[in-house]
Amino acid sequence: MTDPLTGPRRHTARPTLWRAVCALILREMATTHGRVPGGYLWAVIEPLLGIALLSAIFAVTFQAPALGTSFPLFYASGLLPFLAFSDITNKLAQAMNFSRPLFAYPAVGVGDALLARFLLATGTQIAVASLLLSGIVFLSETRATPDIALLAQAAGVLAVLSLGIGMLNCLLIGLMPLWQRLWAIIMRPMFLISGVFFTFEAIPLPWRDLVWWHPLIHIVGLVRRGLYPGYDATYVNISYVLALGLGLALLAAIGLLRWHRDILSDL
Repeated sequence: MTDPLTGPRRHTARPTLWRAVCALILREMATTHGRVPGGYLWAVIEPLLGIALLSAIFAVTFQAPALGTSFPLFYASGLLPFLAFSDITNKLAQAMNFSRPLFAYPAVGVGDALLARFLLATGTQIAVASLLLSGIVFLSETRATPDIALLAQAAGVLAVLSLGIGMLNCLLIGLMPLWQRLWAIIMRPMFLISGVFFTFEAIPLPWRDLVWWHPLIHIVGLVRRGLYPGYDATYVNISYVLALGLGLALLAAIGLLRWHRDILSDL
């Protein structure tokens, strides 16, 4: 029996699937960071420098951040979810191009490539965010009280949203390579409206009602709810973000089942 997304599967499907996924994860780790001096250290340094730069710039202009007393914590609570979303979706969007030589092997399918990149990118971003947020909270005066359950919930919702949009981008880039450039253009203003520099409540009406539909604003609000005990973020709608992520993932899976052979033949 053959699975159109993940290749041939028999009674040993489960071990074969995970052997393929683990092999793809190891290949990804070696090619992405293994050849760069410092390796995975850059995954921590890059957001750390971004947080430091934002904190330095806005500390000169404002006496205090929009929430709490710590500029690094406030900007980390917005920047880290955005960077995680950007990294996971970009990795998934390029999954077919990245693993194209391996699709010649019967045990490797498109689903394996997507799953491997998703697991590695998500795990890396969660580890980086945990390390940086923990460092900021424990090494500086933030007066924050992290709620681990809420932060874990935010990470799960972010992962679902990133999976759906990343899979859809993978399909669209395969069908229409121009989409990669269009998505890069879309992501530029998205950084400005994701709540990195401000809280949702600070947006004036009627723009606030429009920004509400941007799913990342809900995730940033959930992260800040988990860091700042007095911040309720009543606008956050987890069901909306989950429905959007799962709906797009389902739509992308159907499209990949239908057109993956055509896409691979054009790569």
